Amino acid sequence: MTDTDEKKHVVTIDVNGARRIATVEARKLLVHLLRDDLGLTGTHVGCDTSQCGACTVDIDGQAVKSCTVLAVMADGSSITTIEGLAPGGGALHSVQAAFHEHHALQCGFCTPGMIMAVRQLLKQNPIRPKATSVTNSPATSALHRLHQHRARSSIPCLGGATP
Repeated sequence: MTDTDEKKHVVTIDVNGARRIATVEARKLLVHLLRDDLGLTGTHVGCDTSQCGACTVDIDGQAVKSCTVLAVMADGSSITTIEGLAPGGGALHSVQAAFHEHHALQCGFCTPGMIMAVRQLLKQNPIRPKATSVTNSPATSALHRLHQHRARSSIPCLGGATP
């Protein structure tokens, strides 16, 4: 089967509060729909093996590596990307502000995925997460990068913040 023979599918998703409709090939990954078709380039493709978490987005309230989801699987879902976190008016989301304050940015490539993972951690544990819960949380696998101690140190100060 050639690329021109592949059946296309219509996908309707709510991205950062806006309804979006796209026609995609069955094999298209959500990360590529977001980046290439919708222009939301804050979601990064890091490792191509679903290990790093740079592509993490929120799908229906759960942090998910968008490189592991086919775009057709997200049909009907509500998705929040890094671009949808900031409340507007130039203000940063509380997790973004904490990363900035604690210099937890390194080169910045993985930062959007780390912020989305930390946001999920705070949804699961909203009252001042302790260092042990931050270190052992599956949602923080993206923090296992260079300068991870800075990223982890930014989380406890967020207790009670709105994820």
